[in-house]
Amino acid sequence: MANWLQKQWASATLWHILLIPLSWVFGAMVYIRAKLYKTGWLTSTRLPVPVIVVGNINVGGTGKTPFVIWLAEQFRQQGYSPAIISRGYGGSTKQVAEVFANSNPAEVGDEPVLIAKRTNCPMFVGANRVAAGLALLQAHPQCNVIISDDGLQHYRLQRDVEIAVIASEHSFGNGALLPAGSLREPITRLNTVDAIVSNGLLINGAEGSYLNTPSPFKRKGWGEGTSQNTPRPQIFPMQLTTSHFYNVANPQITSTTQAFSRQNIVAIAGIGNPERFFNQLTALGLQFEPQAFADHHAFTAQDLAPYAHKTILMTEKDAVKCRAFATANAWALPVNAVVSHDLLLTILSKI
Repeated sequence: MANWLQKQWASATLWHILLIPLSWVFGAMVYIRAKLYKTGWLTSTRLPVPVIVVGNINVGGTGKTPFVIWLAEQFRQQGYSPAIISRGYGGSTKQVAEVFANSNPAEVGDEPVLIAKRTNCPMFVGANRVAAGLALLQAHPQCNVIISDDGLQHYRLQRDVEIAVIASEHSFGNGALLPAGSLREPITRLNTVDAIVSNGLLINGAEGSYLNTPSPFKRKGWGEGTSQNTPRPQIFPMQLTTSHFYNVANPQITSTTQAFSRQNIVAIAGIGNPERFFNQLTALGLQFEPQAFADHHAFTAQDLAPYAHKTILMTEKDAVKCRAFATANAWALPVNAVVSHDLLLTILSKI
């Protein structure tokens, strides 16, 4: 706890200091809510098939979407019939809804449309993940495992496996909970998951010290804390790879990176961490003008119009929102997660 406070105050600004008391209130609410679920005052529901929850403890992008796609593909290769549920952030629908590859991202969210497109798995969205899961199983009774995207804090839904995805670009910020920091739950929450997928981040040094302090959460019994006998979750590194670009207006047309090397490029990104996309392009040897938008930005033709005479490069998540009006100069960069097969074996051993 002392290290946590020290890190907060070391990087504090006046605005940050003013927000810290609110983060303490938020932390108390998080703790009480977990206690209420643990003691049964708040009811959680178990679905009739195994549930694997994938999430993170901080706001912003960590690479969950490509990992969920990877996980669904792995289950299918093992002979399972996987399905996916999600909150549907960025979508306008208030009801449980099924998502297809051609669904409107403005209604059901951009990430669910991308996941449905890439996996061809049954996909439902809804603020109530239990209701989404039940509706999915009623519509697709052949499904025998459900992946809950971004559901780590959705305790209403019981889970068989919890996987936290973390990324190096922002790590754990200043170590503070919302709104003074970027954390949804204390860093010690990572003690309680079944596995950690590290998108370029090694937990050591200052961040690692947080994992050695007691946690208010515990798997299948939140609020009990941790002990020296509690096994630490194993960390599995994840790499994001890519091989080509595809044309947003006509995805059948692909291109290599070298084809863009002498072009006037603008790179747009409306994701939780735009710098990750820009860094990917830089690593590919491209020079470009970066244009960052808010996460889940609802792109319109007017957003792309100023770049009509340039080559536009974008993430695949943004491409699903631009396909209806994209012109021939817009290209998307798909990424694929590469994770050790040992993680799948760990998951299968728990379900």
